[in-house]
Amino acid sequence: MALEIIRGLENVTKEYHNAIITLGNFDGVHAGHRRILQRVKAAAEHAEGTSIVITFDPHPVKVVNPQKGLKILTPFEIKAELVEKTGMDVLLCIDFNKEFSSIAPDYFIEEILLKRLRASHIIVGHNYRFGKGKKGSTDVLRRRAAKFGFKFNVVRNVTRCGNVVSSSSIRHLLTRGDVVEAHELLGRPYFIQSQVITGTGRGKTLLQTPTANLSLPDELVPKPGVYVVRATVEGVSYDAVANIGTNPTFGGEHTAYEVHLFGYDKNLVGKTIRVYFIKRLRDEKAYPSPDDLKAQIVKDIARAKEILAATPA
Repeated sequence: MALEIIRGLENVTKEYHNAIITLGNFDGVHAGHRRILQRVKAAAEHAEGTSIVITFDPHPVKVVNPQKGLKILTPFEIKAELVEKTGMDVLLCIDFNKEFSSIAPDYFIEEILLKRLRASHIIVGHNYRFGKGKKGSTDVLRRRAAKFGFKFNVVRNVTRCGNVVSSSSIRHLLTRGDVVEAHELLGRPYFIQSQVITGTGRGKTLLQTPTANLSLPDELVPKPGVYVVRATVEGVSYDAVANIGTNPTFGGEHTAYEVHLFGYDKNLVGKTIRVYFIKRLRDEKAYPSPDDLKAQIVKDIARAKEILAATPA
C-alpha cells in the first residue's frame, strides 16, 4: 500500500482508525529513526490501526535559529521516499513557521494529536522535545498519556561503536568527509540528488574525462575532495568518481560539484542524478599542470574501480 502524504494540518480531512503516531524531524531517516518507525508499524499492525509519521518542513532550526545555517540531510521528497520504504501508512508534514513554533506543548497534544488526529498511541525517540521553547518532553507526554488515556512509549537510542546515532552526528561525519562511518549510522550510503548544469567543458576537452556538473543542492554536501561514488541516471546505476571543490589547478574560486560516470558518453545536461558516496579518496589539491592532474585522475579512476568491485551494489 502506497504511503499517503499530507502537506499541512489543514489538509487532514478524515479520521484514522487507531492512529499510532510518531513525530520528529527524521532528517536522514537514519538507523535510529527506522527503529522508531518499526515500532510504530508493529503497534499499528497489532492494533489493526494506522501508522502515522508527523514531520516538519522547513526544519525547525531554520525557523527558530536561522543564523546556525543548518544544512539538512534529506529534503522532504527524499524523506518521504525513505519513510515509504519502512511501510508507514501516512506521512503528515506540518508547515513549521514562527506561529507554529509558539504553540504550547499541551495545546499541541490536546488539539492536534488527540482531537485532530485521534491518537490512540504515541511513540517517540529518547529525549524528544517539542512545543514552544522545547518545553514538551517525554515526561510531559507520559503524564498526559495517564491523564487522557492514550498509550505512550519511548524508543531507546540506537548506538554504533558506543556512539548514539543522530542526525547531528551524521552531519559532523560528512563535514569531515567520513562517508563510510556516515553509512554505518544511516544504514545506507549518504546520497545527494541534483540536476546537471552546463559546466566549463574542461573535463572533456582538456582532461579527456567528461564530467557532469551538478547544481549544489540544499542538503549537506560532504567535505571537499575526491570520492568513490555510484550514480543513478533515469533508473540506471553507474560506477563513478566525484569531485567537490574549487578546481585549484585552474585557479577556481567557487565550489563545483562534478561527477564522472564510467562508460557514459551521452549529454546529461538537464537530467537529474542521484550520487551515492561510497568512500573518500583524497583531498583536492593544485597540480603543477593539467597533465599532472590528468595523470592523478587516471589513478583515482583505477582506485575507484578497485573499491567498487569489492563493494556490493
